[in-house]
Amino acid sequence: MSQFANRVEVMSELAKNMDAYVQEYLNPIESNWQPSDMLPDSTQENFLNEVKLLQEAAKELPYDYWAVLIGDTITEEALPTYESWLMAMDSVNQVEDQGQGWVQWIRSWTAEENRHGNLLSTYLYLSGKVDMRAMAVSTQYLIADGFDIGTSSDPYRNFVYTSFQEMATNISHRRTASLAKQHGNPQLSRMCAQIAADELRHAKAYRRFVSEIFKLDPSEMMLAFADMMKKKIVMPAHFLREINGQKSSLFEHFSDAAQRIGVYTTQDYVTIMQGLIQDWEVEKITGLNDAAEKARDYVAALPARLERLADRIKIPELAYPFTWIA
Repeated sequence: MSQFANRVEVMSELAKNMDAYVQEYLNPIESNWQPSDMLPDSTQENFLNEVKLLQEAAKELPYDYWAVLIGDTITEEALPTYESWLMAMDSVNQVEDQGQGWVQWIRSWTAEENRHGNLLSTYLYLSGKVDMRAMAVSTQYLIADGFDIGTSSDPYRNFVYTSFQEMATNISHRRTASLAKQHGNPQLSRMCAQIAADELRHAKAYRRFVSEIFKLDPSEMMLAFADMMKKKIVMPAHFLREINGQKSSLFEHFSDAAQRIGVYTTQDYVTIMQGLIQDWEVEKITGLNDAAEKARDYVAALPARLERLADRIKIPELAYPFTWIA
């Protein structure tokens, strides 16, 4: 039985430690990396030469890699959707005072995340390999369309989603960093690695929030976890579409490209789920009601079931002609 009457009280309790969370999981702005640290400096005389070198290195990257990097960038650039979604959680504005607590976290997290799209989109522009208008149209559509990730305004479900999604983006950016290095592009590799490091810190923060909620409200948190696993974690760009404006299977083509080059696979989905179950010590949690016990059983058995399904998935071999790639 929870010692708190509702989610607002639980979130209020967690918010008491917000200064510590911000200090542990977010970097100080003044000392944090910025996109200009890793890009050619337009104020220097050798700017054009550095751009030429960047473009020469970009030529070595394969087609599917460009599709994934552009799709990742569009996903990062849809940040306004993610901030407004988190700000709409039940209890956020009910436990705040002049931007403290959860508002403080969401704004500071957004500020760190904002650098990712800025860095990658500038690199893509300088690379000379991308139709920037087509990419911008896809980004605008993605923000305008929003997304439906099945969390409603419930902070428990939202934090399950962010715990999972931040790990997925960490994997994706970490793998694009590794592939860039293999193709002789250390500059791009460093960019992707820096973003991956941010995503890992953020993932640790959201996993920590869920761990604390499990201590305060175990049954409701377990039910929320199971519900999100039943719905499946959909990626933020699942409504992705191109310049013609038609809703299509574009996200599936993007996912196929990611699977073909091993950036993010079905097996990674299973691995992340296993990691969350282990990190939250789901099988050791006590004080659950009957419904939550059944939810725990469902969650514990799910990775093995999905593992069997993952083995049967076949990835299309043909590359889709993305309008983004010049």
